[in-house]
Amino acid sequence: MRNRDELLVTPTELRRLLHKDDVLILDVRWALGATGKHEEYLAGHVPGAVWVDLDADLASAPSRADGRHPLPSPGAFQTTARRWGLNRGDSVVVYDERDGVAASRVWWLLNAAGFPDVRILDGGLSAWVAEAGELEPGEAGRPAGDVVLGDFIYMPHLDMKQVADYAGVLLDGRSRERFRGEEEPVDSQPGHIPGAKNAPVSENLNPDGTFKDASKLAVQYAELGAKPGVETVVYCGSGVSACNDIFALALAGVDAALYPGSWSQWSASHMPVAVGD
Repeated sequence: MRNRDELLVTPTELRRLLHKDDVLILDVRWALGATGKHEEYLAGHVPGAVWVDLDADLASAPSRADGRHPLPSPGAFQTTARRWGLNRGDSVVVYDERDGVAASRVWWLLNAAGFPDVRILDGGLSAWVAEAGELEPGEAGRPAGDVVLGDFIYMPHLDMKQVADYAGVLLDGRSRERFRGEEEPVDSQPGHIPGAKNAPVSENLNPDGTFKDASKLAVQYAELGAKPGVETVVYCGSGVSACNDIFALALAGVDAALYPGSWSQWSASHMPVAVGD
């Protein structure tokens, strides 16, 4: 079980890390269907933070066959991380606006590629600003890095066929309305994978956007059957929000696998669909 301070950093702690040559700060503001996030970054970000484009940097091209955010190829991801300025021996701090959803996708990919020294800013940029953290305008950058990343073998992930044959705990990180099939704003049909249980990522957070304590998360996930030693797989709409559940499960001491294709792949592939609770 990894300690909270191995996975999260507070604004106060981040302030002490600013301008350290071996700390790479990444800004990955993103929201489903939102535009203009890069412009918001240019208007003001944590000093020295490098912009990350989730769609371009953290996924390969979307397709009906593979979903809206397929994993990037390992080679492409290494090239991207070097462009960010990531070096061997660095530490990474990543943040988004508040909820840790996009930040957890960076955390998952780097860990999966064999780079585990990654922490998420607890509460995101909102927490930084709330503690009177200064903002820097413009585009920050670093010289190209030399990090060596491997295949995505260090974090478990399943393909659609494996999920279809899966008999363990299957969690869906989308909202309850999307899980039940009451609404579907983006994918080809409403509903969820038969046998899945709903674990909305919004329930991982305190009202201020920080992650709940490990003990509360452990109880929350245990009620869904996800406990230490129990095989658990998480999916969402396109494999982004699910990383937030996997991060919260890690805080709770539970290892979980990702289904990257998620509902965007499943719902477009003539697979069985369930609705309701």
